Amino acid sequence: MKKYLLIIFAIIACTSCKKFLDIQPESDVSKEELFTTEEGFKEALNGAYVGFASPNLYGGNLTVSNLDIIAQNYQFNDAILQKVAAFDYTVPAWMSKISIIWNNSYKGIGNVNQILEVIDERKGIFRDGNYNIIKGEALALRAYMHFDLLRMFGPSYKNNPTFKAIPYVTTVSTKTTPYSTVSEVIDRVINDLQQAKALLKTSDPIIPASYVVGYPKGEKATELKNSSLFLQNRRHHINYYAVAGELARVYLYKGDQTNSLSNAKEVIESLKFPWTVKEDFFAADVAKRDRIFYNEILFGWFASKASIDQANGLFAKDNPDYSATTDQINTIYNLGTVGADDWRYKQWFRLIKAANVSDRFYLQKYVVNSSPIENLHPMVLPALRLSEMYLIAAEASFDTDAIKALDYFNTLRVHRGIGTGLSAGISKTDFVKELEGEYRKEFYGESQNFYMHKRLNLNIVTTSGLIYAPSDKLFVFPLPIDEQAYRN
Repeated sequence: MKKYLLIIFAIIACTSCKKFLDIQPESDVSKEELFTTEEGFKEALNGAYVGFASPNLYGGNLTVSNLDIIAQNYQFNDAILQKVAAFDYTVPAWMSKISIIWNNSYKGIGNVNQILEVIDERKGIFRDGNYNIIKGEALALRAYMHFDLLRMFGPSYKNNPTFKAIPYVTTVSTKTTPYSTVSEVIDRVINDLQQAKALLKTSDPIIPASYVVGYPKGEKATELKNSSLFLQNRRHHINYYAVAGELARVYLYKGDQTNSLSNAKEVIESLKFPWTVKEDFFAADVAKRDRIFYNEILFGWFASKASIDQANGLFAKDNPDYSATTDQINTIYNLGTVGADDWRYKQWFRLIKAANVSDRFYLQKYVVNSSPIENLHPMVLPALRLSEMYLIAAEASFDTDAIKALDYFNTLRVHRGIGTGLSAGISKTDFVKELEGEYRKEFYGESQNFYMHKRLNLNIVTTSGLIYAPSDKLFVFPLPIDEQAYRN
């Protein structure tokens, strides 16, 4: 593969102010200057988050747009998008998009590797538990990004664990990194996450009962109470419970239901993340309306104005890039049966009726109020949620305790306004169909549905009704052209 040396901390946002620091990574002097203080490590970590949350990655491409195109969530007139939705990934514009995702992913990995390369030798400069927190988060970010690269560019673990999928880059070096097999990548992801979890368990402020999740101005919330700005809003960082949630996700992908369930239950049983109440989700005052289930988010990418504008801009035009037909939304949300009162359908979509155009639904999940109107919560793009932990727990426990699995599943539905639960005695086949349906409802506009279909090896039904059987043609993206020679 190409040499992923050092990738910039260009314009790293300071953790405590609006100043910016320009770092030239090729210069040993600049690198030494950055990593001589604890504040320098904090700035470097913050810079890594800024990169991952950019529109090139989780601030756009890997959340609201590209993967949901393939998951058949949207309707569009653009000829290129129509080809991509029909699984033609060779379209030049799409190949360019793939290159952007690939290159920026490894840039982000390079940034956290710079931290990990020197943090142990500088351990003595850290106060309190900040060494554990910074190293733990860096390891977790490295694992998180590699796992998503694997889910895009490699076959599923179940189908081909020995396929050489992607490089797992752990060093800052001029040497090329060989490609690892699907199985090897999974094992290295788990290893990084386990290390991260152990480090964060001893130091993360989110763990004690005194850390109370909630809206910033909520009476009980303490997320802004820490005297250190760096340790506030732990859910805007990949915290201890987010690492447990990611482990639950990775173990499920591997087919290790025991460890997947254990990690999902740890999040659920912590009772750290309260369900969103109906009054907040449907608040008459739009400034107090919570459309993203904010309190349920384990970890979310802090969304820049550019990311929010990009996400909403896809749906807000007179002739929007993306929309959904009434048939699509009716099908996804079961509006003719159990979904008539589904909260998500009622708040996430805006029906537009226009002359000479069929009715369309536009996604308004990420709509925020303009200044000076203050929103109920900061806008984040969800990375891990409580609801996914319930779905993972349901799936991972079904074979050994179907009653408990249905309890997890039905609990989520109740908190989405669906009073009709699944009945005992449901077959595994029918349960998987229900699971697929709930993922489609819950993660619309979050790109998790593509990964779910891939993991479960499910058909994808296009917006026109065509049925595509699961295969690598659907679920494995081609490498960027300038990378293809390195896989072999």
